[in-house]
Amino acid sequence: MSRLAKKPISVGKTAVSVAGGTLTVKGTKGTLTKRVHPTVDIMVSPEGVMITPKDSSRLAKALTGTYASHVKNMVQGVETPYVKKLIMDGVGYKMEVRGPDVVLTVGFSHTVPLTIPDDVTAKVEKNVMTLESANKESVGQFAANVRRIKPPEPYLGKGIHYEGEVIRRKQGKKAV
Repeated sequence: MSRLAKKPISVGKTAVSVAGGTLTVKGTKGTLTKRVHPTVDIMVSPEGVMITPKDSSRLAKALTGTYASHVKNMVQGVETPYVKKLIMDGVGYKMEVRGPDVVLTVGFSHTVPLTIPDDVTAKVEKNVMTLESANKESVGQFAANVRRIKPPEPYLGKGIHYEGEVIRRKQGKKAV
């Protein structure tokens, strides 16, 4: 069994409930729900949330740690939202929010529109996109989808990268 699941997860001011195989976490910044696997049992008590396996199968033991991490991320997300920043480098590259889409101009013959998920808010200032959401999974997946359009290349560093990400640069050709 996971070390994460052995201790109760403190919930603080958030309201956690489990009903009908669905976990619901309510906080000041939003409400998150997640379906619970049948081999995992989630119990809510005054000291915190406990995750235990229902049987001794390998899957149940593995999923206890996974669900402990999910619950911890959900509780943290409804109190303080998760933020990802994407930085775009390149001459003529730009990004803008048009309605429910982010439109990227990254050197292709066409613009690339990406639909923003409902629970993610996107703000663009010059060449920096700030993504914010209570759901860690959706903000991380959308940031990865945006970065996948034009990842940073190793010679000039042009492309889209995360804030704080180190881009390994290659030397290029040498003149003899």
